[in-house]
Amino acid sequence: MSFARWVWRLSWVVGTFFILLLVAANWWIVRSTSNEVFSDYDRIPSNPVGLVLGTSSRRSDGSPNPFFHNRMEAAARLYAMGKIGHIIVSGDNRSRFYNEPLEMKRALLKLGVPDSAITLDYAGLRTLDSVVRSKEIFGQEHITIITQPFHSYRALFISRFYHIDAVALVANEPSDEPAVSVYVREYFARAKAVLDLYVFKTGPRHLGEKEPIDMG
Repeated sequence: MSFARWVWRLSWVVGTFFILLLVAANWWIVRSTSNEVFSDYDRIPSNPVGLVLGTSSRRSDGSPNPFFHNRMEAAARLYAMGKIGHIIVSGDNRSRFYNEPLEMKRALLKLGVPDSAITLDYAGLRTLDSVVRSKEIFGQEHITIITQPFHSYRALFISRFYHIDAVALVANEPSDEPAVSVYVREYFARAKAVLDLYVFKTGPRHLGEKEPIDMG
């Protein structure tokens, strides 16, 4: 067998495996968590704490990010209804010019959530970090995750792996064309989540001292 033919066959095997991994991971994650995803505010179970997963408040072109604003409105509504009693805003804080948790807090304050009901998690660099830190740092084993539908399945899958009792309230998804790339990235992120949890045993990048939330 020529070297070129051997390389072609190897590429075909690797490519086939990669495609199967993508399909299987997406099927597993969505199928195993769909019962914990809610869009009806009245039907979602109550939990002590809501975990809002971070995203930028602005798109790359500077326009408002509907993913961000829809998550904030969903969290504020859940709080107003008494479905959650406290909110963790978890996101990236890579520099003084980019601070997702602080932007989320400001948005929630404008929506009527009191400062005393908001905890900032500056080390939510990835979904895995945000979910695990809600338990290991903030002491929460029963949470309501607030994000968009496409993202909720992976967050719940990670929660289940770490024995966190979680449900997800899904905020509205924008229907415009720029959102398509977000969904494509999530398709690959689900496969990575399976590898992180079951193969590479990836943990949060930052933990630290515990900061249990006082629910009063």
